[in-house]
Amino acid sequence: MAFSFFNRHKNNHEVTGVKQVVEVPVVDIVPNRYQPRKTFDPTRIAELAETIHEHGLLQPIILREYEPQKYEIIAGERRFRAVETLNWEKIPAIIEKMDNHETASMALIENLQREQLSPIEEAVAYQALLQLNDLTQEELAQRMGKSQSFIANKLRLLKLSETVQEAIMNGEITERHGRELLRLDDIKQQVALHRILATHLNVKDTHQMVSQLLHPNHSQAKATTNHHYDGNQALATVKKTVRAIRESGLRIKLHEVEQGNNYHLEIDIPKK
Repeated sequence: MAFSFFNRHKNNHEVTGVKQVVEVPVVDIVPNRYQPRKTFDPTRIAELAETIHEHGLLQPIILREYEPQKYEIIAGERRFRAVETLNWEKIPAIIEKMDNHETASMALIENLQREQLSPIEEAVAYQALLQLNDLTQEELAQRMGKSQSFIANKLRLLKLSETVQEAIMNGEITERHGRELLRLDDIKQQVALHRILATHLNVKDTHQMVSQLLHPNHSQAKATTNHHYDGNQALATVKKTVRAIRESGLRIKLHEVEQGNNYHLEIDIPKK
C-alpha cells in the first residue's frame, strides 16, 4: 500500500491476499482529520451518488477502528459523502489496523494520488507528509515520484497571504498567478489580487504588473523606451517588406510622413 513508503519501522502492513469487506454503519464513521481537501463539489458528489445508486459501490472505502465500534476514513471520503446523500444505513468497507501516523500518511498520499486537489491543498498535504515522516524535500520527491523542484514550488505557495491562498483554492486565480505574487509582500499581494480579479489579468500581464509594483519608476521609463523602439521596428519591417515586393517586379510606392509621435504611411499598389 502507498503508506508503506513512509513506514520507517516496517511493521509488515503489506497487502497479503484479498482483504475482507464488511458492512459498517454509516453513523459510526467519521472523516479523516488529515484530509487535505477542504471543499467538496456538491455537483460532483451528486453525480457520484447517482452512479452508486445505479451500479452500487464498486470499491469499498478503507477505515480504521480508532475506538471500539467507531471508525475513521482512511480512503474514500467522496464515496462516503455520496452514500450519505443516499441515506444508506451501512457501507461496504475494509478495516485496516493502523496507528495515527500511518493513518495520516496513507490518507494524504491517497488524496494526492487519486483526488483532484487544488494547488494549495496539494501544498498542505506535502507539508504534512514532510512533518509527519521527518523527510527532506528530496526524500519526499523520490517517494512520490516527483522532482524536488515540483515539491518546492508547491510548498512555496504556502508563503502567500491567506487571501491569495483562498483565491487559488476557489479557482479565482491560477497557481501560476500565485507564483508571480510571491514576489510581493502581503500588502502588495492584496493590491495585485484586486487588479487581477477586476481586470482579468493573465499570467503574463500579472508578471508585468508585479514588476511595476516592485519598481514603479523603472517600469515607467522602460515602457516609454519600448514604445519608441517598437515604432521604429514596425517602420523598418514595413520598408523591408516593400523592398521585397519591388524586387519581385511589382512597382509599389511607399509614401512616409512623420507626424509628431507617429509615422503616417501610404502604399500605392497597381491593380495590374
